[in-house]
Amino acid sequence: MHTVLKKATRFLVLGLLFWLPKPRKKRLDRWLRGREEYRKLKASDGVVISFGKSGRTWLRVMISRFYSFKHGLNANMLMGFDNMHRRNKAIPKLFFTHDNYLKDYTGNIDNKADFYNSNVLLLVRNPLDVAVSQFFQWKYRMRPGKKALNDYPDHNSDIAIYDFVMHPGVLPKIIDYLNLWASESSNIKSLHIIRYEDMRGKTGEVLEGALRFLDSDPSPEEIEECVSFSSVENMRKMEEKNAFWLSGSRMKAKDKNNPDSFKVRKAKVGGYRDYFDDDQINTLKTLVNEQLDPLFGYTMDA
Repeated sequence: MHTVLKKATRFLVLGLLFWLPKPRKKRLDRWLRGREEYRKLKASDGVVISFGKSGRTWLRVMISRFYSFKHGLNANMLMGFDNMHRRNKAIPKLFFTHDNYLKDYTGNIDNKADFYNSNVLLLVRNPLDVAVSQFFQWKYRMRPGKKALNDYPDHNSDIAIYDFVMHPGVLPKIIDYLNLWASESSNIKSLHIIRYEDMRGKTGEVLEGALRFLDSDPSPEEIEECVSFSSVENMRKMEEKNAFWLSGSRMKAKDKNNPDSFKVRKAKVGGYRDYFDDDQINTLKTLVNEQLDPLFGYTMDA
């Protein structure tokens, strides 16, 4: 309820200040969103952070299913900060964020000081797969205002996927995002890093590690249930049926006849190769190899 009121307040404030120049209105919007992120961060027991399209929804479904299964809640309940905690105090308050706006409120732009004393579960993914998934998110799912707010290509752009990926607001931004987290990783009091690729290959093992990091003690049966429930096939079925309708449009297909408009699309490791020719792939790999911190293990053969 608090989140709904905050969103309503933000829309009201921005509506009343419609006369402001667009750049100032954009800064205010980001500041208001950052203030809400700060409130949730300070009240949370743990924070799950990732760049958009890194597999966070999949991880979120698995974590949600663990707590709903363990505590007898509705299987289609998706964790949204403290909604499960309000049902059962044994369930932690988890703040899921892409870390987009907090710095606009706190001013901590070149560091991760906001998270130094938090329990941080950082989910990362090959930036080339992230960038390609961002293209389909931008093309079929992202609201025009969100595109402008986060410096993506213009809403009505007729842009090829390679040019989109190379846009300053896409692959270079993803690399900068991961580099900052890599450089600040030693400053985080409690940090657990998950690679999407490992989560695909060793799902149960990675999920168990994440849950133990969150001070939970899952049984083998609970892990098996979570992995089965959150399979790609089952998640696509749930998206088609809008099973998580209480979570808004987060897990709702935009066009059931267009698989590229689904939140759960291909879930493929290395799928970026399907969209570029050899020269483009070599250029992209070279960019990642030269600019991305090696901490996360995404160095690639050219």
